[in-house]
Amino acid sequence: MSTTRWCVTIGLVLGIVLGFGGWLALLSAVILGFIGLLVGRVAEGKLDLQALFGRASSR
Repeated sequence: MSTTRWCVTIGLVLGIVLGFGGWLALLSAVILGFIGLLVGRVAEGKLDLQALFGRASSR
């Protein structure tokens, strides 16, 4: 399993644990899953934060 998938899984589990029950649990699981996805993408090097927030390294 890739790093991205592990981070998404962890984010979803934390979301379910955090908001166990109702629509709030669904919303928190989706939000934390998305955060987990972003962390996994950065860890794998598939998302370049400098390109998003700063000047790109190549011109």
